[in-house]
Amino acid sequence: MKKFKKALKSFGKAIYSVIDKFIVTPVSKVVYVIGNKIAKGNKLETILNRPNVLVYISLALAILVFYLVDSKAITLVQTNAEIIANQPINVIYNKSAYVVEGIPDSVDIILTGRKSDLYLAKQLGDHEVVLDLSDYGVSDEPVRVKLTYNKTIDSLNYKLDPTYVTVTIKKKVSEQKDITYDLLNQDQLDEKLSVKRVTLTKNEVVVKGSEDTLAQIATVKALIDLSNKDFVNKGIYTVDNVNLVAYDASGMILDNVEIVSTGISAEIELDSYSKQVPIKITTTGTLADTRAISSITINGKSDYMVTIYGDQSELESIDSVPVSIDVNGQGSGNSKKYPVTISKPRGVRSISDSSAVIELTFDTSTQVTINNVRVEIFNKPSGLSVTTQRGQEYISVIAEGVESVLKDIDAGNITAYIDLTGYTVGNHTVTVQVEQNDARIRYTAESTIDIEIRNE
Repeated sequence: MKKFKKALKSFGKAIYSVIDKFIVTPVSKVVYVIGNKIAKGNKLETILNRPNVLVYISLALAILVFYLVDSKAITLVQTNAEIIANQPINVIYNKSAYVVEGIPDSVDIILTGRKSDLYLAKQLGDHEVVLDLSDYGVSDEPVRVKLTYNKTIDSLNYKLDPTYVTVTIKKKVSEQKDITYDLLNQDQLDEKLSVKRVTLTKNEVVVKGSEDTLAQIATVKALIDLSNKDFVNKGIYTVDNVNLVAYDASGMILDNVEIVSTGISAEIELDSYSKQVPIKITTTGTLADTRAISSITINGKSDYMVTIYGDQSELESIDSVPVSIDVNGQGSGNSKKYPVTISKPRGVRSISDSSAVIELTFDTSTQVTINNVRVEIFNKPSGLSVTTQRGQEYISVIAEGVESVLKDIDAGNITAYIDLTGYTVGNHTVTVQVEQNDARIRYTAESTIDIEIRNE
C-alpha cells in the first residue's frame, strides 16, 4: 500500500508540472498579450483584470486537455515498452496424479503503454504468468497451451515470449530405488582429515515420475558437502536432510523426478590417518668423468622422513616420496646443495614438509660386477604364458659408484627386469633393465633375454 501511495503521489506531481508548464503559463501569457492590445475601458479588459478569471479559464482548459489525453483523443506522452525477463511460470495441474514435461524455466513479459503506466505496473504488479492445465488429462500426444498473464494496469498491452508452450502430460508412477552417496568439495576439507566412513539412515527411497523418466534413472545419490564448517577435527558428525539427486547413465541430473523422503541423515566419521616415509632421491643427467655420489643428506640428515596424510587405502601403497635433482656435469667439487620442492604423491592430501635442502658429496668412482642377479618379469600379458630361454634367468650387472658404497652391495638388493607391456604371442628378444633404487649408484646391464609368449 505504501508503494501505491508513493507512486500515486509521484504521478500527481508529474501531472501538475505538465499542466503548469504547458497550460497555465502559456494561457496566462496569451491573455496578458491580448489584454494589452485592447483599449482601456473595454468590458473584456475589465473582466480579464479580475483576479480569479485567469484561474477559472486555466482550470477549464486544463480539464479539457486532461479529458482529451485520458480518452486518448490526443497523446502527449510517447508509447514505451518494458521487458520483464525470466519470470517463473505458475503451472496449475494435479501434481499428485500427473507429470508435465516441456515446461520452459521462465518467460519474458513485454509490456507496452504510457511511461507512467509502465512505472506503476513495475511497482505494483506481481507479474504472475499462469499455465492452466486443470482441464487437461493424460495424453500420449503433446498439447499446445496458451500462457496467460494477470495484468495489474488495464491500459497496458502485453505479449509473452513464448506465448504458447507445447507440453506432454503423463501419468505419475512410483518406484523404489537404492541410494548411495557422493562426497562434494573434498578439496575444502582440512588436508589432514579424511573420510573414514559414511552411513546413511536409509538405503532406499521412493521416486516418482513418468514411466519413461524413471526408466532412465541409473542411480540416486545423497550429496554430502565436505565444506561444512563443523568438520574441523576427527570424529563422528551427523548431517540432517541431505540433498538427494537422481542421475541417468551418462551422469546427467534428471530434473523431472520427485524423490520422496522424510529426511535422510548421514553419519560421517572423519579420521586423520598418517604415516612416515623416506624421501627417495632420483637423479637426471651424467656426473663428471670418474666422479660419483658418496653421500646424500636431506636437511642435514641421512635418514630424513616426512609425514604424509590421506585415506588409509591410498597411503598403504606409498613407501616413499620421490624427489628428482639434476646432477649433469656435477662432481668436480666436493659437494653441492640443491633446494628442492617436495610434491605430494597421488593420494596424499597433506605432507609435513613442502621443501628441503639436499646436499650431495662427491668422490672418485669405481666399478664392480654383481653376478647372479635374477631377472623379473613386469607387466606380463593377461591370459598368456611367458617362457624364458634356459640359462638366461640370471644375469650380471655392472655397478658404478664410490668404493665405500659399492662394498655393501648384495645381488638380492638389485632389481633387474624385463617389461612386457605391449608384447603379444610369439618369440621376442627383450632388453634387460635395472631399477635405479639408490641415487649413489648407477646400474647397467648390457643384456637381452629371449622369451616365448604363447596362449595358456
